[in-house]
Amino acid sequence: MGYQGFYGHGFHTCKGFTLIEILVVMAIIGMLAVMVAPNIFNQQAGAQRDAALSQIAALEAALDTHRLDVGVYPDSLEGLRENSDGRASWNGPYLRREVPLDPWGFEYVYESSGRGFTLLSYGPDGEVGGEGDDADIGLQ
Repeated sequence: MGYQGFYGHGFHTCKGFTLIEILVVMAIIGMLAVMVAPNIFNQQAGAQRDAALSQIAALEAALDTHRLDVGVYPDSLEGLRENSDGRASWNGPYLRREVPLDPWGFEYVYESSGRGFTLLSYGPDGEVGGEGDDADIGLQ
């Protein structure tokens, strides 16, 4: 006499899924993943671009505050953290933390003429120029 479950049915009466049914479900899940994955990656790229723009805006505000205090923009972004020139009117640090890297792990490109500046991220490829998602981001 075999084991009887709670409802009087033996284990041998339960039917599972066939191999074909499992393969069909896996194929459907795979197709859904292929359709959804590009949207997820595009959102991530957009979020990194937005993060770079936010960091650039924060650096721009710190640079402008430095210029208001000292009269010129610093020679490097480190001038926002340290008074390397020994100027008496320096009232920093103008950044609470270290100078950030861009969202792709590269340093921001900063050039100053004293009266104006260029502040860029070269984007995900880390190279000058580029098109689309690889385009440079920043202020010129």
